[in-house]
Amino acid sequence: MKAAVEEPGPALARECRAGCALVVGNRGRSGIAAALLGSVSRTLAARADRPVVVPRGSHDNQATPAVRGRIVVGVGEGAAGSAAVRFAREEARRRGVALEAVRAWRRPAHETGDHPLPADDPARPQERHADEILTEALRDTPPGVQVHRRTVEAPARRALVDASHGADLLIVGSKRRTGHPGPSLGRIAHAALLHSVCPVAVVPQQA
Repeated sequence: MKAAVEEPGPALARECRAGCALVVGNRGRSGIAAALLGSVSRTLAARADRPVVVPRGSHDNQATPAVRGRIVVGVGEGAAGSAAVRFAREEARRRGVALEAVRAWRRPAHETGDHPLPADDPARPQERHADEILTEALRDTPPGVQVHRRTVEAPARRALVDASHGADLLIVGSKRRTGHPGPSLGRIAHAALLHSVCPVAVVPQQA
């Protein structure tokens, strides 16, 4: 055990460099407060150079028991070198649970959902591109890890929050821009931390 006489966010961000991950609490309690992310959790998720795990999941913001047997990772562009995907693959292997990889996609603005096209229609390159990204991201998945891949037509934030239902852990990436002096969390990671119904791991990725 170690005590530090300074603000908790910077102190924990510095100390976690010697570890593989950092687990922090979430101070929201009920009503509007339940949607607020504790300042220490938010600071660490935005600044730490190691994965930060924040419990989410019930009315008092305590993590639900790990009984679902499934973790979810959001897959973004450049997924082949994604730190979040690597973390998710290893976490699934270590826990002995299934890995669900989710990639969101959007149809062009001039298309509507009233008459959906077949999945193999050449007019649907966005969906095919999403599937290609998942294929590349999961290429090096360790043997023995059960993988479910899913493309979802929705904003990424909504797709991942929806996927958190029935999951033991939601894993999202957060880009760290080299030379950027301030915190960098990103809209998707921020939405996951606010609205996920299971614990969230924010994994930093150097941009």
